[in-house]
Amino acid sequence: MKAKLSLLALVLGANVSALHAADELIISEYIEGSSNNKAIEIYNPTAEDIDLSSYSLKMYFNRNTSVGLSIDLDGVIESNGVFVVGHSEASSEIKAVSDQINGSGWFNGNDTVAIFYNEDVIDSIGKAGESIEWGSGLTSTKDNTLRRDSENLINDTDINDEVTLDTWLGFEKDDWSDLGRFNGEDITPPDPELGLCSEAFLPISLIQGSEASSPFVGDTVTTEGVVTNIQNGLKGFYIQATDEETDAEPATSEGIFVYTNSSSNEMNVGDRIRIQAQVAEFYGLTQLKSIEDYAICSTNNVLPAATVISLPVDSDSQFEAVEGMRVSFSHPLIVNDVYNLSRYGELVLGSERHFIPTQVAHPGEAALAVAEANAKDRIILDDGKTSQNPEVIPYPSPQLSANNSVRVGDSITELTAIMHYGFNQYRLMPDTSVSFNQSNPRTATPTLEGEGNINIASFNVLNYFNGNGAGGGFPTSRGADSINEFERQQAKIIAALKTINADVFGLVELENDGFEANSAIASIVDALNAGLDTGSYQFIAPNVSTIGTDEIAVGIIYRSDKVQPDGDAKILDSNNSPKDEVDVPLFNDSKNRPMLTQSFSVLGSQESFVVAVNHLKSKGSNCDSLGDPDLFDGQGNCNLTRSRAAQAMGQWLNTEFAGQQIIVLGDLNAYANELPLNKLGDAGFGSVYSLLEKTAEYSYVFRGESGDLDYILANDTLADNLIDATTWHINADEARALDYNEEFKSDTQILDWYSPDAYRSSDHDPIIVRLNFDQYSPFAKYVRKPRYGSARLDVELPESVVWGDIVELIVESVDTGEMFVLQQRISKRRAHRQMVPVQLHGVSNLGKYNVSAKVYANPNSSRNRDGVGGH
Repeated sequence: MKAKLSLLALVLGANVSALHAADELIISEYIEGSSNNKAIEIYNPTAEDIDLSSYSLKMYFNRNTSVGLSIDLDGVIESNGVFVVGHSEASSEIKAVSDQINGSGWFNGNDTVAIFYNEDVIDSIGKAGESIEWGSGLTSTKDNTLRRDSENLINDTDINDEVTLDTWLGFEKDDWSDLGRFNGEDITPPDPELGLCSEAFLPISLIQGSEASSPFVGDTVTTEGVVTNIQNGLKGFYIQATDEETDAEPATSEGIFVYTNSSSNEMNVGDRIRIQAQVAEFYGLTQLKSIEDYAICSTNNVLPAATVISLPVDSDSQFEAVEGMRVSFSHPLIVNDVYNLSRYGELVLGSERHFIPTQVAHPGEAALAVAEANAKDRIILDDGKTSQNPEVIPYPSPQLSANNSVRVGDSITELTAIMHYGFNQYRLMPDTSVSFNQSNPRTATPTLEGEGNINIASFNVLNYFNGNGAGGGFPTSRGADSINEFERQQAKIIAALKTINADVFGLVELENDGFEANSAIASIVDALNAGLDTGSYQFIAPNVSTIGTDEIAVGIIYRSDKVQPDGDAKILDSNNSPKDEVDVPLFNDSKNRPMLTQSFSVLGSQESFVVAVNHLKSKGSNCDSLGDPDLFDGQGNCNLTRSRAAQAMGQWLNTEFAGQQIIVLGDLNAYANELPLNKLGDAGFGSVYSLLEKTAEYSYVFRGESGDLDYILANDTLADNLIDATTWHINADEARALDYNEEFKSDTQILDWYSPDAYRSSDHDPIIVRLNFDQYSPFAKYVRKPRYGSARLDVELPESVVWGDIVELIVESVDTGEMFVLQQRISKRRAHRQMVPVQLHGVSNLGKYNVSAKVYANPNSSRNRDGVGGH
């Protein structure tokens, strides 16, 4: 990138040498305006172009003598040209003339700014180690614009000397009229004549040219066109040649953006105008700016016909050829991403839904080919505003709300828009309101087919942190920032859990704060039971204070009226992990969260199963220190770390729970064709979708591509029990604006965008599997009310019971939680009866009780244990 010539240099040409010029780069303008309206203009007074690769702009904050911010400069300043460094959150006018943007914390009026060549200061303003406003009035460093006197260009190479502003001129705050020009306000170039409408003019197609940049950049030109679209947010409008005026060259656009620097103008769509303005490239967008003169030639003209285009494209040059023009599409457009809908008013569209490359292809060339194809099938639908977090989001019409959302997978069948370019991407600026088809509507409940008796779900609850558990302790390191945000978050998660109504949940991203009454997992169970008006949900509390050392952990909650834990929970971490060939643990718990496992018996059945909940290392940060870098094959960071953990999981489960029915679930942070899934497959654990011969689902959307990070896997022993599986798409397809968070939202948005329902309760979708286990019919009923401390149940026994066997009853009060464990040996005279009375000593209160029973075999028989259950 070459920096622009200053207008002074352009007009004076050789006379520039008459200035009292420095012989090195010099700060020619200093803007310390309101908010982040800050910029530094650097002037090259020499006769040679200067490569900036060895230069930097450094800032010293407050009284520090060490550099607080260093910005490496990038580009070339032509002889007698300028280079502007602007803040990324400065006004659009400042950014429009900036050659380099930086978004860090910048100087205030009491801070020192200097240009360095390698380690040498070549110019500065301020004094390092001092923190005052230098100068006074307009000619001071605070809330003013300063410009170097072109007659006294003297470098200040000492950042420790006393500050004098004798060679500077002072101007009002937020005066950037000369920025990028270097004293350009002193020069009045001759005005060319506008001429009359329909007189000779330079066609828009020639201004645009056939390349990415206009061949007329910097020139003032006269052209004509019809106003096709007004974008007050962009401070301008588009004009386009009429259908009769178009050229025969498909590579040259017939439309162009006119920047007015005003949010209002007298133009109307359909006006034909003649305009005289300067041609410029604004971050890749060819535009007209600095309007010298214009005239409205006629009104209510028929708009040029929209050019029909299609996705995917072979290259961006196909978009460039219609930049600034009206376009429509030959096919429906599918919404692929809603992530920045509330932040920037953007949606990502394509001709079809895009999937993460390694979700649908093998890592390497095949996955990279999918990534390339996705990139060519992508266009942004923009709201035409340049502000962040706008008050009104127009998609879907009339505006976004909790009950009026646009989802990934929805479609647009009719769209006419202007092809625009901004922020390094091509964008569509619609002519009128956009109509969306709910091609992927919300569903009220997850859909599971077939008859079963146990549902198991995996749910990433997105940093569920409950503060100190007593209403305080906010903000925490993750999750909600306040008690109000937490209550909003909890309400949405509980709504999802209630609707799913699984018998066992594997939860991911719980606060890792133990299992006491105020812990995160206790609060989620308490809230869930309160919402169900029952005490049936309980949580598994392993014999540890926390599960590993990470801030988040996995957890298990279950319905005690449907299943019963068998024995203690077990944890896989680095301490008990299987090892590799050099005796290093395969499971690295400094990267992966420890795996939590629990065996359950199914009440009313003799069957049991094991649940293993996981959360493997994310792709978000690297594992380079472990020799596990991103190989750029589509699997991302830490693929080996996740794969070794998956290998350890398979080996450990098959050893610890040999011959048992096992379900592996959780957030594996790996897509379907990646190595961790292959490792688990080698160990005998397959996706329930594959085992059911169903098409795999997705649970997550990342940068406009969908894929599955959340799984339920089963071993062959359990496969025959599978009935159905589904992923409930309540989160991944929804805009993040609809979650519990309150930051970056107005008071109205906090109300209108939130609903205490399941939608956008997390960023991952829950997955649910239905299983069927052999059951006995209801086995117990009261035959006598509690009296004198005792009640009696008639217990239905399996036919295989023989005398001497032992019936163990576990009786739990639904009302009080009080639990009784009673045993009774089967006498010889009752051994062949279907119903056997059992005395419940100690059960003395009327109420509802959950009762489960186990039958232990007579040690003299060869029969296995049977279990029964009911309430």
